[in-house]
Amino acid sequence: MQGTDNMTGGNIRPDRKTGRAACWIALACLVVPMFASYFFDDMFSTLSQIFQHPEMLELGWNSADYGFYAGGYSFLCVCGGLVVCGILLDVFGVRKVGSAFVGLMILGAGLVFYALTSGLAPGTSLTIAYIGCMLFGLGSEIAGVAVTRSIAKWFKGRNMALAMGLQLSLARLGTAAAFIISPMLVAEKPYGETYTLMETARPAMLGLCLLLAGGILWGLFVAMDYRFDKDAGLTATKGSVKEEDKFRFQDIIRVLTNPRFLMIAFLCVFFYCCIISFKKFGTAIVIPRFDMDVDSAKWMITMIPFFTVIFTPLFGALVDKVGKATVWMVTGAVLVLASHLIMAFAPQGIGFYGYLAISLLGIGYSLVPSAMWPSVPKIIPEKNLGTAYSLIYWIQNMGMLLVPIFVGRIFKTTVTEAGNRMQEISAAVNAEYIFIGLGIAAIATACLLIFSSGRHPELGIDLPNRRKDV
Repeated sequence: MQGTDNMTGGNIRPDRKTGRAACWIALACLVVPMFASYFFDDMFSTLSQIFQHPEMLELGWNSADYGFYAGGYSFLCVCGGLVVCGILLDVFGVRKVGSAFVGLMILGAGLVFYALTSGLAPGTSLTIAYIGCMLFGLGSEIAGVAVTRSIAKWFKGRNMALAMGLQLSLARLGTAAAFIISPMLVAEKPYGETYTLMETARPAMLGLCLLLAGGILWGLFVAMDYRFDKDAGLTATKGSVKEEDKFRFQDIIRVLTNPRFLMIAFLCVFFYCCIISFKKFGTAIVIPRFDMDVDSAKWMITMIPFFTVIFTPLFGALVDKVGKATVWMVTGAVLVLASHLIMAFAPQGIGFYGYLAISLLGIGYSLVPSAMWPSVPKIIPEKNLGTAYSLIYWIQNMGMLLVPIFVGRIFKTTVTEAGNRMQEISAAVNAEYIFIGLGIAAIATACLLIFSSGRHPELGIDLPNRRKDV
């Protein structure tokens, strides 16, 4: 690698001088920016139903506008920004590039907040918010790559899956916080009253404050990471990088032609769209399907991140100890498909089926990432991990760009009369057909990964992660 930090090559592992406590403190610093990112990204998820009545919003957005805004998160990522920036991450290291994109994440969130409070025409405010969401999304994804790459570095040979699982679960508390707090900040109003700009923007204001706090802790991690490299003798000096450890653009081709990498990448896009895109419209789906009020629906959707907080570290520790990562991936994908089948075809108006479906979704959402993300360092060299993770996120963001747009249009075209419950039910079921199709694709991809892992046992995808010597 040619940068001034992370001059690591393929053999980096935490030096024994770097104590366990330091590793966990570094992890804590990495969690907070991701917690804030998840909060800001999901701040409207349990408020999605208010966009079905744009006449009540001073902001003036409808469901299609909201879906368009939500898809903006992935626009720059899909247009190549994520891949280019992932390469920069490998060339210049997480300290420089990660810091730039944590800053970009904060800048984008600031633009969104401005758009929500500007009082401009709906089309203009939507355009500004979309640009802000694009910048926030690219910054958030690259920051996520930097965080994942840093965990792989600090916890290599240790409890990597547990550490990644803890990071995911604690970051997803940001989603849970958004689900719970946003409806408190934007209290439900009877039909005919108006949500003011400041009322609509309250979740964005809180999210922006959290992101600023996350930026401060990221700065602390940068200082720790510099000390990590110094203690391990990895601080760059001119000519200190081994020829085989330098980043080359041919490495991108090697990553993209790795069959196991492609399977993980496609599993990622199919699987995450079943959950992340669903969450954007979660209350708009469960309220009509299971005859719930807004408050009950909010708590039902909030079960998803709460389940991951409990189960992701447990499943991560299990993968560290016993392996069998591909089996857990298939199992999680099956649970997610079962969840969406229940939401689409369960008897109408019975809340029990809604809680059952969300429980299965939360467990599946814990299983697959716990096994999937720690598998990437087993098939990709350390020097290319930034590129590899960014390519996975790039492919994932293609789905996250398109699926919210399609689902938003379903609600806009199907629900043509305010308060018409039959139309709302029909829209919810039609939206679920998209998630069912994605769930089937996720299972098929995970099964291919099982077969490939069996044919290439030398990669150790299904072996435990933890080494006894660290």
